[in-house]
Amino acid sequence: MKHGKRRLALLLTAALCICTLPGCGQSGDGLTLSVCVGGEPEELDPIYAVEPADQTLLIHLYENLMRKTTDVSGEVVVSEAAARHVTEEENADGTVTYTFQLQGEWSDGRPVMAADFVFAWQRLADPANDSPNAGLLSAVAGYDTVRETGDPSALQVTAEDEKTLVVVVLSGTCDWFLSEVCTAAATMPLRQDLLNQAPAETDETQGDGAETPPEETEAAEPWWADMTGLVTNGPYQVSGYEAGTSLTLEAGERDGGPQTLVFRFADTAEAAQALYDNQEVDFLGILPAERIAALAAEENRTVTPEEPVYTVIFNCAQDTLLDARVRRALSLTADRTAAAEAAGAAARPAQGLIPPGVPESEEEDFRTVGGTLLDTEADHQEELRQEALQLLEEAGYANVGDLGALEYLYVDEGAAGAVAQALTAGWQRALGLSVTARAVTVEEMASALEEGSFFLAGMEIRPVGSDAECYLMQWASGREENIARYANSAYDMLISIIAGAEDEAARLGCLHDAEAMLLEDAALAPLYTTVTAWTLRDSLTGVLRDGRGWFDFSGVKTQNG
Repeated sequence: MKHGKRRLALLLTAALCICTLPGCGQSGDGLTLSVCVGGEPEELDPIYAVEPADQTLLIHLYENLMRKTTDVSGEVVVSEAAARHVTEEENADGTVTYTFQLQGEWSDGRPVMAADFVFAWQRLADPANDSPNAGLLSAVAGYDTVRETGDPSALQVTAEDEKTLVVVVLSGTCDWFLSEVCTAAATMPLRQDLLNQAPAETDETQGDGAETPPEETEAAEPWWADMTGLVTNGPYQVSGYEAGTSLTLEAGERDGGPQTLVFRFADTAEAAQALYDNQEVDFLGILPAERIAALAAEENRTVTPEEPVYTVIFNCAQDTLLDARVRRALSLTADRTAAAEAAGAAARPAQGLIPPGVPESEEEDFRTVGGTLLDTEADHQEELRQEALQLLEEAGYANVGDLGALEYLYVDEGAAGAVAQALTAGWQRALGLSVTARAVTVEEMASALEEGSFFLAGMEIRPVGSDAECYLMQWASGREENIARYANSAYDMLISIIAGAEDEAARLGCLHDAEAMLLEDAALAPLYTTVTAWTLRDSLTGVLRDGRGWFDFSGVKTQNG
């Protein structure tokens, strides 16, 4: 994975005992399941993996402290995994200490040790490693110190002995610590002795001392490049790899689920659909947008909201955008309907920063409870336009041209260019404001966001967990993830209350207040969310999909199994 992408960093008519499909089968050793969740692995280093397809592989190769499974009613529950037992103790200073008693072995026979988690978590938090997933550990005591000083030992994660891991969390109300942090791909254990943390640098000089041209140097291979040689502690181990075609995993001793998992690669949803239509795979995790739209239109069929939100980020530190009224005017007149149409059939105009699908409680949805905060009704647009013009006049811009040259940056991937055109055309139409859209590389975008050398930027916000707090905490003043450079002491107070709230009702109320404040101040302008769907052949059941987009196939079985 390229360095910039790391920084930028928010988804079977199968066999019984005899099966005629080439994609699956069942023998005395158990079920063989063929699936397609995307293309060839891009990144199998847990701290850098962001694509759901890569995280899906990691979930099967490694075992975290906790595991998401489904109960008899089909509800997702969190249970012990590499941790055979966990205790929780409240401390006098308001922090909470979690103590995990570990179990399990690596595939080479060595026991999983507490030091393996300490190493992995310190490596994730270390700013020198530039992980896009580091924010997962923001609830762990010492995280901010690590990010400020570069000393990973400040993270309060310790090995009390070989089998006892101790983690201090900033508050006991971080409900998503066990369910999101301790189940994530990024926090999987790693063996320090097996990682080549300092690969030999490519020799950049020739024998006569002359520098080798950059195009002739080769980047060092990542430590996971030899996939068939990976030492892992999960339910499966790599048994075969065919470049560009497939990756085969074999299970160790287990009570149920597939014995063999075959991941077939497809770079496009259309290519994946062809694999399914040809009965070469039994599960399809990526569908063409038109197919998703068709499923959404069918009676008694549902599609699943995805957690990333495509958003306009305003640089609140830029002189022109210092005044929240200017940002608010731009957010009010952002044509979310046109942006969603440009993004494709699976896109939906954003209703708020937190998309549908993020839980409020076990029974309720956060977005449903919070309602619509962003008005996209067609017959309201003229009213919103007039409100925006009034805000600009109050801010000293009765002549919209006085705002000067505004530039909107976007990474030219997928539908981002079409979205940029729809967005800038909407501002021109509503306000007479000319905003220049400029396509940049991933590295250029990362640099602009880090340095603050931008006015507006379009990007996808990916939360670290399926909780409203995970969408809101990064915008507090001083947070390194606060690429909008937004600063509001009232907002900071809400985030602080949320982090330490002991009463869940009060916490939820503050979460809704914080979202409303963030959007009223227009630190950002959410444009659209997306929905997804997947296909499992009718005779199979048991696929688990995490809100972050990865799939778990370890519980798949035949319907009568």
